[in-house]
Amino acid sequence: MALKDKDLSTTQFYGTGRRKTSTARVFLRPGTGNFTVNDKTIEVYFFDELHRMLAKAPLTLSETTAKFDIIVNVSGGGMRGQAGAVSHGIARALCDYSAELRGALKKAGFLTRDPRMKERKKYGQPGARKRFQFSKR
Repeated sequence: MALKDKDLSTTQFYGTGRRKTSTARVFLRPGTGNFTVNDKTIEVYFFDELHRMLAKAPLTLSETTAKFDIIVNVSGGGMRGQAGAVSHGIARALCDYSAELRGALKKAGFLTRDPRMKERKKYGQPGARKRFQFSKR
């Protein structure tokens, strides 16, 4: 469906973002740039400036910061993983909004799901990679 065929007053764009064990459900609605994460403002939820910049990076790249109200529900993981999940979800929602943005977002790496996860602990060992001390005698 072409962008001009959509009625922007009633439309919302959805994207699911994931990073480590975090999952973010992102809704972009036409508005003035309000950013809400789990019913709190982004400044309250992501208190670190680095996490706010990471979450808003796709909006900054596409120059659509003041074009949408962003509503995010995020759960699981820590602050860094949640910020990465929000960024991934926003990028997917922006692709739903406009297919022309896909190339720039993909080139910047926002559409790639980061596959790095914590490695599981193995039995008979103290951790994922660590071994008990070997004794020859």
